[in-house]
Amino acid sequence: MRSALLLACLFAPLVARAGEVDFVRVWTNWRTAESFERISEYFTGRENTGSEVVIRSQPSHREGYYFLARVRNHGAAQPAAKLVLSVIKPDAPQVRVYTFPAALGTGDTVFDLGLTGPDWPGSKARPVAWKLEAVATDGTLLAVYKSFLWEKPGQ
Repeated sequence: MRSALLLACLFAPLVARAGEVDFVRVWTNWRTAESFERISEYFTGRENTGSEVVIRSQPSHREGYYFLARVRNHGAAQPAAKLVLSVIKPDAPQVRVYTFPAALGTGDTVFDLGLTGPDWPGSKARPVAWKLEAVATDGTLLAVYKSFLWEKPGQ
């Protein structure tokens, strides 16, 4: 009995660290530039993203294909993490990789990652497959969320 309790105490920190960061959900969708406009923008001249962190591959373009990701961090803040989005587009079979800076505070953060401007072929196009990774500053993989078609079954 004591040995089981001792083992549980020794391995508890490892179990707690295993799932500190996870993707709660990722939604994908085409968004027009107008869908980002809010009334406050008319008064201030600045985009108001609300509680979402909006990051675009081409910052001067709003229209594009977006990955809305809710990330939950149960551990310490990761102020210099990054989100790495790998995508196979319908117009090219090569995997394209986009890296976005992502400050992961404790709790939930919602990121709206956009492939905008020349980085996306148009409003009718949908990705063939995609994978989103949260990566720590030191390169440690924190979490992964991928589409069904990202890998072959059994791999």
